[in-house]
Amino acid sequence: MAERDSPLLAPAAPPGALTAPDVSRGIGRLFARNDIWCVAEMPLRCGRRADLMGIDAKGGIVIVEIKVSRADLLGDCKWTDYLDYCDRFYWGLAPGLDRACLETEAFLPESCGVIVADGYDAEILRPAPTRRLAPARRKVEVERLARAALRRIVTGADPHTVRWGSEG
Repeated sequence: MAERDSPLLAPAAPPGALTAPDVSRGIGRLFARNDIWCVAEMPLRCGRRADLMGIDAKGGIVIVEIKVSRADLLGDCKWTDYLDYCDRFYWGLAPGLDRACLETEAFLPESCGVIVADGYDAEILRPAPTRRLAPARRKVEVERLARAALRRIVTGADPHTVRWGSEG
């Protein structure tokens, strides 16, 4: 399918129609089909919180920063902090959101991929280049991600365990 024919690149839905959880779900489905498993709202050691953070089949760490409005995209000054915690970084955008700014030097297009998603699916418009983390940093981040994911599973099954331990 040609890029211009993609349903994800169709004119934007009415303002406010798509939320960050919608975009997250679409990206999660794309990633699951490609054997990348992620969790939402993952705390990072720098005090930031990644919208999506996951691990691919080769152990690479992927972070996605989701944006559903132009103001949010242009106002985000913290996103470069995420680059120290992943091998690949993507912008996850709602369809119809003006992406022109992502081609400017301020958004480091040579370091970031672009995904467009709705609540049902997603499409990678620009693959994220791989910038390998140091092995020691990768080990720490993979363990943190695994512990956070396991904690969410256990506390979801038994809410009494929420008070023990911590996420991230």
